Amino acid sequence: MKLAVPQMEDPALNVASLIDMTFLLLVYFMATCSLNKSEGDLGIRLPGALAQAQTVDLPDEQIIEITETGRLFLNGREFDSAVSQDLPELYSTLTRYKMASEASHTEAMVTIAAHDLAKHQRVIDVMNCCAGAGIINVTFSASVE
Repeated sequence: MKLAVPQMEDPALNVASLIDMTFLLLVYFMATCSLNKSEGDLGIRLPGALAQAQTVDLPDEQIIEITETGRLFLNGREFDSAVSQDLPELYSTLTRYKMASEASHTEAMVTIAAHDLAKHQRVIDVMNCCAGAGIINVTFSASVE
């Protein structure tokens, strides 16, 4: 005996009612939302840089001379000992120079003039000191004799 199996139709999804419901929800959320002032719109006064009372004349660049014995001279004045790798005096002076040049809206520039026989480690120590002070404009000059 042969049984007749009814053919099943593919189920269909009524998309029109889904679109209607989506638009109704969209209208509902738009109507019920409240417009609040975001945090970025609040009137907050941030501290700023103070204006200088008097102008300070700074040289265009600082020249650091490194002798063959490892002694350091910044614009003719000797800093730190010849064996010190940390260079605390030079670091504090370069940090003050960087802050003063930022206050006067100029770029801090340093030129390293190393003697031909100066150790490379000493030059690297000076470059690390400049990087620690935030000075990125460092150039090299010809040998000092």
